[in-house]
Amino acid sequence: MGIDTVRISRRHALTATTLAAAGAGLATPFSPIRPTAAAAPLHGPSVPTYHRVRLGAFEVTTLFDGAVVLDGPHPIFGQNVAVEELQALAEENFLPPTRFEIGFTPVVVNTGVEVVLFDAGNGAGRRPTAGRLAGLLEIAGFSADQIDVVVLTHFHPDHIGGLMENGAPLFANARYVATAAEFDFWSDDDRLSGPTERVARLTRTNVVPVADRMSFVEPGASLVSGITAIAAFGHTPGHTVYHLESEGQRLMITADTSNHYVVSLQRPDWHVRFDMDKETAATARKEVFGMIAADRIPFTGYHMPFPSIGYVEPHGPGFRFVPASYQFNV
Repeated sequence: MGIDTVRISRRHALTATTLAAAGAGLATPFSPIRPTAAAAPLHGPSVPTYHRVRLGAFEVTTLFDGAVVLDGPHPIFGQNVAVEELQALAEENFLPPTRFEIGFTPVVVNTGVEVVLFDAGNGAGRRPTAGRLAGLLEIAGFSADQIDVVVLTHFHPDHIGGLMENGAPLFANARYVATAAEFDFWSDDDRLSGPTERVARLTRTNVVPVADRMSFVEPGASLVSGITAIAAFGHTPGHTVYHLESEGQRLMITADTSNHYVVSLQRPDWHVRFDMDKETAATARKEVFGMIAADRIPFTGYHMPFPSIGYVEPHGPGFRFVPASYQFNV
């Protein structure tokens, strides 16, 4: 029926409008206007805590240890390119060009036999908006005493800061795993001055006290059944990532191989301030994420947007991050 064939009388239209308004509780010429109810109070941004997925017989839980907002991303990222080039890439990806957020995501893997924690977060008191691992573990259903293995992908402060609380090891029953290259570098007396001083001193207070319970893993070796170490040196001398496999399902824990889901992943050759050996770190980025993209397997990265689980696909000179959605639910 065409619009021009419809004929509605003025009386009919008014009656219909009045009834509809009254039915919806709206003010009409025949009903008094009531005062508007007060608006609900503002609650502020929500803060995530944890996210858990199933990987074969494993359960993988990512924990949000907080985040910081900084000026940048340049020159923290893209040290070898012009600021305009990096800012243009940020804006292409709907990101602000002069401010960015970086989060921290330790990972708990329950194999059904052992509970394995990858990295220990910032630790209480280091940052006002991060460092809540002990409380997060409880919220996620774990106690610190239930952690059987603590794996340190490397010794930067946001990864070892949470090992100690009130001067004592937080994970009283755990054994610890790292690479010998990482431990030897940061525990050497020669690191106690100059640009390595801050990390070396934190290593003395947080890692060395548990050294008697530490074993060293070599790339290619199994940490526990289904978890294998893979070298990704460059970010630090012994930076290591881990491959998980259970019942044919796979996932990579990439730690700090990429510290930003756009300006580091999409441009793996761009230098990052946090990488100690910039060229070796860039090579590791391309190799690790090249493998992940080729095998189409998921990964969790320490500084990816929470819940920090996703995929990558080849994209220009690098990779594009694709956040996971329901892949682990079906």
